[in-house]
Amino acid sequence: MFARRRGMGRHDVTLICLQILCLQCLYYAMLGVWFIGGHIVFGITLHLDRFFDTHTSLDVQSMSAAFELAGVLGAGMGAAYLLAVVVEKARKCLDFAVTLYGTHLLLSLCYSRSFPRWTWWLCHGCALVVAVVCGEFLCARNELKEIPLAVVPGERTPKAER
Repeated sequence: MFARRRGMGRHDVTLICLQILCLQCLYYAMLGVWFIGGHIVFGITLHLDRFFDTHTSLDVQSMSAAFELAGVLGAGMGAAYLLAVVVEKARKCLDFAVTLYGTHLLLSLCYSRSFPRWTWWLCHGCALVVAVVCGEFLCARNELKEIPLAVVPGERTPKAER
C-alpha cells in the first residue's frame, strides 16, 4: 500500500525493456565505431572477436590489445553518457549498467564458449564501475537542474519587478 502512494509500485515493463534494448544497441554501436576507426587508422582487423571473445590476452604490448582495452574503457564512459540520456534517473543507473554488462557477459559466453580470463573480468569490471559512477553523476546533475516555468506574455517576471 505504501509503495502505491509513493509511486514505486508502478513499472512500465515495455519502457524498461526498450531502454535496455536501446542501451545495448547503442553500446555495441559505440564499440563498432571505435573498432572501425581503428581499422581505418591503424589497419586493425575487424571481426566479432573484438566484441565477444573472452579468452584474448589483453596485454598492452600489442597495438591490437591496447586498442581493444581502450575501446572497452572508452565504451564505459560512453555508457555513462547513454545512461544519462536514456535512463535519466540516478537511482536506476546501477541496475541498467549491470544489465548492460551482464547481457554482454552472456553474449560473450555464448560466442566464445569459454569462461573469461581474469584480464577480461578486470577490464569489463573497470568499465562497469566507470559507467555506474559517471552515469550516476551525470544523471544526478541533470536531476538537479532548475525546472523552467512557462512565462505568460505580457506578465511581469520576478526579476523585472526588482
